[in-house]
Amino acid sequence: MNSLHGIVGVGVVIAAIGLGQWSGSATAGDRRGDDGGIAGGIGPDVIVGALPDVSKYGTVGGISAYALGTTSCNIGDEVLAWYDSGPNANQHPVIAQNLYRLKDGRLEMVGMSWLKHGFCALSQTLCGPCQATNCDTLGIGCSDPYGSGLNGSQGGLGPKSQVVASTGEFPYPFSAPPAPATIGRRLQVPITDLDPALNPGALYFGEGHYVTPDDALAGNDDNNASYRRMTVGTFTSGAWTLAFTGPTVQQKAAIYAWQDHGNGVNNPDLEVQIIEVDVPGDGRFLVGFKSWPAGEDLWYYEYAIFNMNSHRSAQAFEIPVPAGVTVTEIGFHGVPHHSGEPYATNPWAGNLSGGKVLWRTSPFEQNANANALRWGTLFNFRFKADAPPAMVDAELSLFRPDPLGPPSMTIMVVGPSQPEIVGDLDGDGTVGGADLAILLAAWGEPEPGPDLDGDGTVGGADLAILLAAWGS
Repeated sequence: MNSLHGIVGVGVVIAAIGLGQWSGSATAGDRRGDDGGIAGGIGPDVIVGALPDVSKYGTVGGISAYALGTTSCNIGDEVLAWYDSGPNANQHPVIAQNLYRLKDGRLEMVGMSWLKHGFCALSQTLCGPCQATNCDTLGIGCSDPYGSGLNGSQGGLGPKSQVVASTGEFPYPFSAPPAPATIGRRLQVPITDLDPALNPGALYFGEGHYVTPDDALAGNDDNNASYRRMTVGTFTSGAWTLAFTGPTVQQKAAIYAWQDHGNGVNNPDLEVQIIEVDVPGDGRFLVGFKSWPAGEDLWYYEYAIFNMNSHRSAQAFEIPVPAGVTVTEIGFHGVPHHSGEPYATNPWAGNLSGGKVLWRTSPFEQNANANALRWGTLFNFRFKADAPPAMVDAELSLFRPDPLGPPSMTIMVVGPSQPEIVGDLDGDGTVGGADLAILLAAWGEPEPGPDLDGDGTVGGADLAILLAAWGS
């Protein structure tokens, strides 16, 4: 296998350099350049320097299988462990491959793979000068290529469920049921999610994501995902042909494509906000959100949450809804686990209750294999409301319990605002005696607040409006 790695690798590096995927060094002290950058961290620091190529394997039962090539770089100031045998056999990276679709203003994850286990790091120069080492480490500044054919080799793909992403720990050799023919363990995508006739105007993005123990220990594991735009070509051999285009956006997870391309190719959507949510003692979530008009006095609300590397994962998500606001079209989108992973795949149920829109899956105590929002996965949450947007406090409840950590994270996102209550002149949320006193004190005057009917004078008609709203 090592010889295959080398043969494939040389071609990958040549292709990557020819496509101009290395974005160059970032400004000193900055973690990212224009396309993610390659400024290094203290200690070993692995990133995806390039996403060079795609392999296609066919379709079974409406599911198509692919693999994405990934070229890693060690941008840190220490060598990165890459052992696949002996007492340190589990000290090497695992590589996730994901696919996303940006359609109708929403970014959704439409495919995920199992994890390619790294072996025998090469010493190449995609990301700059390389301090070469042997197979068991990736030297400082060095790159290591894995072509899509290698990342699609079913025997080298292990389950995500055995990896603790916040620490990079996993057992090796891994254990797994036999891979189903053709599509097993590979990057699986429903064929209908790629069909251009069913997805007019959609944009697609591939993502590579590395997880490895010493990188996590050094605190450098929040820059390990990179993305690149993809195109859907012809339909051959039972599946749509995918290809990469444009540069690899280094050190940015694909959720940022929503922001970077939300108004079209290279046309950013500045209304999309993405925030980092770091769980104490655990890992990171990236939370994206946006609201936009859905017709007269109606607004869409969309949330995309990517679990970068939180082992605790997420079990519920809730948005507060003020009294008097009508909510409809509560929706959810997730990507299913496959190929024998033990996790459930049922959607999170969403409903409006107790002044909030709430989505959730079974708690850990009831089912440790519930469909939690686990690492390397993005879920979407959405609804429509008849109130304009405002910033509100949402709640992301965590799945795995931790007596030393918080049970949930409070996140400021966009959500429905408090509707104006006619007659609530003192702003306390209720029409009552204090409001009546304000109106009577302004009687006969052109006070804009108490002038509820807008005729320019506070009088009997305004009093009637206030009394009709009494107690609201």
